[in-house]
Amino acid sequence: MPSFDIVNKMDLQKIDNAVNTAKKELLNRYDLKDDMCSIELDKKGNLIKLEARQEMALQTLIDIILGKFSKQQLDVRLLDLSTEPRPSGRLMLQDMKIKEGIEKEVAKKITNYIKGKNPKLQAAINDDQVRVNGKNIDDLQEMIAHLRGEDFDVPLQFENFRS
Repeated sequence: MPSFDIVNKMDLQKIDNAVNTAKKELLNRYDLKDDMCSIELDKKGNLIKLEARQEMALQTLIDIILGKFSKQQLDVRLLDLSTEPRPSGRLMLQDMKIKEGIEKEVAKKITNYIKGKNPKLQAAINDDQVRVNGKNIDDLQEMIAHLRGEDFDVPLQFENFRS
């Protein structure tokens, strides 16, 4: 039976490249010279840690990171920007979590969308991915096209297309 998987995977090498180019830009920015700014990538915790003396400089760091993600063809929806900056002594800190996998609520939205568009297809949630099965390969390919056109707040990749 033909099937494919819907996943959300991050490319750690591209993320590392984006953070490194952001660090290089930070060294050359005259407006951030005296703000004690830093950008660090925590690969184990899937975090980008930002530090700055002022909240405005922290916002500039976020803009730099988002720009570098775009240049590396990374979807900025990978980053969780919902955390607020927190003070720590003289500095403001902010952690940007890198999302990987599909959360249960988003997976339920995807399965409901698939069932609403094409009742011939079966969608099942497996851990942090969604598997879609169907009898007709054309239906599966059409569903991939529909899913690419929708916004589920996470970037989606399609893997393991089997016929």
